Amino acid sequence: MKIAPPADRRSAPGRAEPRPRPASHNAAMRRIALLAGATGLVGRELLPLLLDDSDIEEVVVLARRPLATPHPKLQQGIVAFDQLRNFVLPPVDDFYCCLGTTMREAGSREAFREVDLVYPVTIARMALAAGATRCLVVSAMGADPESRVFYNQVKGELEQELSRLELRTVYAFRPSLLSGTRERFRLGERAALALMLPIAILLPPRIRPIAAIDVARAMHACGRRSDTGRFVIASDEIRQIASKAQFTKLAASTQPHT
Repeated sequence: MKIAPPADRRSAPGRAEPRPRPASHNAAMRRIALLAGATGLVGRELLPLLLDDSDIEEVVVLARRPLATPHPKLQQGIVAFDQLRNFVLPPVDDFYCCLGTTMREAGSREAFREVDLVYPVTIARMALAAGATRCLVVSAMGADPESRVFYNQVKGELEQELSRLELRTVYAFRPSLLSGTRERFRLGERAALALMLPIAILLPPRIRPIAAIDVARAMHACGRRSDTGRFVIASDEIRQIASKAQFTKLAASTQPHT
């Protein structure tokens, strides 16, 4: 296991070196975000939003390979995910989870469960031990631990396991079919988008394809809230939150500077 240090700061293997923090650190102060899945469809969109947020002091990314994203607020932990238990996190406040794969990519049900359930829950427990109070996770439409569809069953189990942790806040985002440019081509997803996008306006909002950037915007917006509890955000609500966040950002950018 190897750690890629941010900027010119060095870290010891198996440990992401924390920056000094006051003992009285709380939600009113600038926060430290932990992001897993930064190279995925949603994670790639979420990372720059977190880095550009003035209320976030630092973004700690867990990834299998270094990211070509130099930024003074970015700290990278290069992790063999099957060795997560040997990794030492710095203090963090919020865990953003965008991990996920497909049955085709995973190759088996066991491997799929490892990526979509075991890794996220393991990191969530690590984050909790490192001081995290909130978790925001990309789940899926139809997530249900009792589902007969294996994919939805695993996503439901993920939500269930995270909700049981002693976190102050858990957001589970349930997008419908995601649109965006992936690093890896997914034939089934591309075919489904080709069929659904031309008629998207005719579909119920909850099942229309949704852009990955909208999921990222919704996660970022909810991460700025002070709500406590367990929240499930359906695809149509994700889009509404994202639209409001984008409108607010555009309105703020057009305000005259004094």
